[in-house]
Amino acid sequence: MSPNDNSKPAPLVPDSMPVSEALRRSEPLALLRARLQESNERFEAIRAGLPAGLAAHVAPGPVDEEGWSLLVANAAVAAKLRQLRPRLEAILQQRGWQVSSIRIKVQTA
Repeated sequence: MSPNDNSKPAPLVPDSMPVSEALRRSEPLALLRARLQESNERFEAIRAGLPAGLAAHVAPGPVDEEGWSLLVANAAVAAKLRQLRPRLEAILQQRGWQVSSIRIKVQTA
């Protein structure tokens, strides 16, 4: 490279890693992935226990040491879900999950 040459070498950019690979390699991300999968599996288990019109307004939320959350669209859905909570907990227990609590959280837009 001559002193008058203003060009710079191309920056070295590391190859990007697919998200699935990052999830597999990182212990914290692998734990997050496992919890997400468990939440989705729990939701699939209780979906049959939800009235058809209600299921569209409920989404699986986080699983942690204290329990599992269901995310709902509004207060009316939350109220109905609270009535159904014992039935939903029973479904999960029948499927082998330890159920300490199902939290119901209204999502605000």
